[in-house]
Amino acid sequence: MKKFIRINPSDNVAVALQPLPEGTAIGLDDLTIILKEDIPQGHKFALKDLEVGNSIIKYGNPIGHATTNIPTGSWVHTHNLKTGLGELLTYTYNKNVSRLPESEPKYFQGYRRKDGRAGVRNEIWIIPTVGCVNNVATAIEKASQKYLLPNIESIAAFPHPYGCSQMGDDQDNTRKILADLVNHPNAGGVLVLGLGCENSNIDELKKYIGDYDKDRVRFLVAQESDDEIADGVRIVGELAAYASQFTREPIPASELVIGMKCGGSDGLSGITANPTVGAFSDKLIAMGGSTILTEVPEMFGAEVSLMNRCETKELFDQTVDLINDFKNYFKSHNQTIYENPSPGNKKGGISSLEDKSLGCTQKSGSAPVEGVLSYGEPISVKGLNLLSAPGNDLVASTALAASGAHIVLFTTGRGTPFACPVPTVKIATNNQLANKKQNWIDFNCGVMVDDTPLDELSDNLLDFVLDIASGRKSKSEEAGFHDMAIFKQGVTL
Repeated sequence: MKKFIRINPSDNVAVALQPLPEGTAIGLDDLTIILKEDIPQGHKFALKDLEVGNSIIKYGNPIGHATTNIPTGSWVHTHNLKTGLGELLTYTYNKNVSRLPESEPKYFQGYRRKDGRAGVRNEIWIIPTVGCVNNVATAIEKASQKYLLPNIESIAAFPHPYGCSQMGDDQDNTRKILADLVNHPNAGGVLVLGLGCENSNIDELKKYIGDYDKDRVRFLVAQESDDEIADGVRIVGELAAYASQFTREPIPASELVIGMKCGGSDGLSGITANPTVGAFSDKLIAMGGSTILTEVPEMFGAEVSLMNRCETKELFDQTVDLINDFKNYFKSHNQTIYENPSPGNKKGGISSLEDKSLGCTQKSGSAPVEGVLSYGEPISVKGLNLLSAPGNDLVASTALAASGAHIVLFTTGRGTPFACPVPTVKIATNNQLANKKQNWIDFNCGVMVDDTPLDELSDNLLDFVLDIASGRKSKSEEAGFHDMAIFKQGVTL
């Protein structure tokens, strides 16, 4: 097992791949470095003497600057490193696009919907228009489990606290997300449950849903029903009968849309799991498929690389707006744009937002950026897309599903049990997490530190994703978890 990694030849820090005690001798090039203190797994140590103000280089890029003199072999972390991020920046388009060679097609066993789209699940979804009917939706879900049929994989409600007392863009975004979920091809049938007096009532929501299959999407207004739970259960039974006509069939992987997200990162995230997802993304895109990268605040410090990979100047300009709009969002609430990473990130070895972002964006692979999506906007262009959403795990994962992701790949060094509206695959960055939380973790990238090659591991991940798309349940699905969260951006009346 390797003791450490120097990610880029220009880096002046290395990362411990296992706990390294004080006094450990590190051989690098023609040098031998003696560690001056214990270095936890995932944390950094200096490869040369660094003076106050010197840039700390990792991934070949600055992740901050030294706040004290740091001798060779010393631990480098938040106690002696500070972010170098500023606020709004001016960017220049320096196009640097790599073309991916086309690859042989692969297939998964999915569901072909009547509108021609493909789904990877055949579920019945109960979507409340407003938080006032959340308990009703949950009661309908519980009472409807009797309608689970061999090819109806789940009956699930998606409670949320919004849909009323919102204004302007905030309410508009809620309606977009709910409509996106109504239209999602993983749902074979949908019950939209309204109260009747809410701002985002069913008549309003229909304007966002657009054309729909009246057999697939049904509506119930609780205030107009004598017994909304009994009526809801009856409608779910009818939806299940309709959805049961769909069976799995071979569908090209080129029709897959995969969301990419990380949370609870550690110092190995940008070395093991995120590069594996990036290599997976390139392989899926080479087959004609699509991936979506989000959590914009975790692009800060790594955004230039993404901007230069934009296929056109128009996409570059949209990416600049994507970044600066989020920075202005922070500033409008009198918050610093670099109030990240989280305590768990820091414990795992991430020292600054640049450190986290440069590791986070490894998930994008090397493909050109083909699309930039606003929050709640469905994907319309194949290839790599960037999506406007925050870093919060539930909000960002829901946003990926709403934009059309069939599956979300979620890399983590800390672990989490949550799910989102679509299968949520947890990918461990380290062996310890994968071994300890086998009820959470679906796929382990920690084996990279045991010398499993990146290409082999990304091939394995591609096969695993195709298995999930073909019906294999993720750990959160096995646990029966379904979560959703909407991005709250405005005042509440």
